Amino acid sequence: MNQGMPVPKHLTVNGVRLTYDDLGEGPAVLFVHGFMLDRTLWRDQVRALDGWRRIAPDLRGMGRSEAPERGYRMSVYADDLAALLDALDVERTVLCGLSMGGYVAFEFLRRHRERVAALVVLDARAEADTAERRSSRNDMIARVRDGGTDALTAELAAKFLAENASANARRRLADMMDRSPVAGVVGALEAMRDRPDDTPFLGSIGELPTLLLIGSDDTRTPRASMRAIADAVPAATFGVVPRSGHLPPLENPAEVTDRLRHFLDGLRAPEPSADLRL
Repeated sequence: MNQGMPVPKHLTVNGVRLTYDDLGEGPAVLFVHGFMLDRTLWRDQVRALDGWRRIAPDLRGMGRSEAPERGYRMSVYADDLAALLDALDVERTVLCGLSMGGYVAFEFLRRHRERVAALVVLDARAEADTAERRSSRNDMIARVRDGGTDALTAELAAKFLAENASANARRRLADMMDRSPVAGVVGALEAMRDRPDDTPFLGSIGELPTLLLIGSDDTRTPRASMRAIADAVPAATFGVVPRSGHLPPLENPAEVTDRLRHFLDGLRAPEPSADLRL
């Protein structure tokens, strides 16, 4: 049964005020959005996944969360999320990240492995930026500093969505991008530019239950990069979400919700009285 969205909540962790949604009861799922997006990316999944506690924050510098001028690194995003879980009295969580949120998820797993019960990554890559991509990030940083976030929104919206994306998806994406503060956008670009190569780390994920999804029409993330993650993680399942570009939870929400529900159901122990595999 779908539920209405909760009233946004706020907590100060690591010196930064974060906005988040917290809906439902049960084992936790922590949703981590991507670049120039916010927690509402996951609106349909947060509404629908009954039987789970769905936590969806705005990362520092994105959405309605505070945007300090400095202090943006993958390690900082990850530690912010760990501190948020502490404040919400959540020991372990299923960790679900898209695009930049996937980079944050890898860093969270590296730093807080004991707190991750299972991993979901959508439309992300493990390898670090190439020299060409680093140069592109630097160009974006300069453009945002000179002209604000409007300098990127039209360009990125065209690259994020499949050509046949619905008017609703386009409107929701525009709304999220409009809420992105300059400091947070610049900080996120720097954090992505400087993030480590996660490829050597993948082998240590071991038997952690992992779901990997990519949009059928994603032009931002090479499908080969997602397949490489699947090949490196023994317990990974890889799937393609049809009728989607870089943002499947927005473009084909029903399909993403169904695949997440199937994955989450598989984490439950077969005996009704037994604990979850969480």
